[in-house]
Amino acid sequence: MQRISNLLILKENHVLLLKKPRRGWYVAPGGKIDPGESIYEAAVREFQEETGANPIDPHLKGTYTMVIKNEETDTVIDEWMLFTFIARDLEGEPFEETVEGILEWHPVESLKTLPMAEGDRTNLLFAVSRQGMQYGTFTYTEEFTLLKETIQQSKEG
Repeated sequence: MQRISNLLILKENHVLLLKKPRRGWYVAPGGKIDPGESIYEAAVREFQEETGANPIDPHLKGTYTMVIKNEETDTVIDEWMLFTFIARDLEGEPFEETVEGILEWHPVESLKTLPMAEGDRTNLLFAVSRQGMQYGTFTYTEEFTLLKETIQQSKEG
């Protein structure tokens, strides 16, 4: 099973998002976790590679299972784990564009309307607006239409 960490910066009521060229969808910078790497190390490394900046004091906000299903046969085509981190500041000036896509600052409110996977919308909105941790499973079609979303949350002590 593939494991992915991503990291969202929330600063002055804006978030730093990466616009991916393939679909034109927005994501939090992130990528695959290397063997032996912690989810934290991967989130920071991927963020640095994709933005050229350093997150300050990131912390985990969500753990998710992402499933792609063939609707006709109801079989799982792909499955991966996603670990979403958030930081309230960064050091350095982010790139404007990388091989991964275009980096843009957007008002937090735009997370409700920007084109993105619906599971990403759920977890990023939680990360910027709620206390505690979120856990969930998002099941998609092969065309990335959301079929089912199961969410649980816990509050910080």
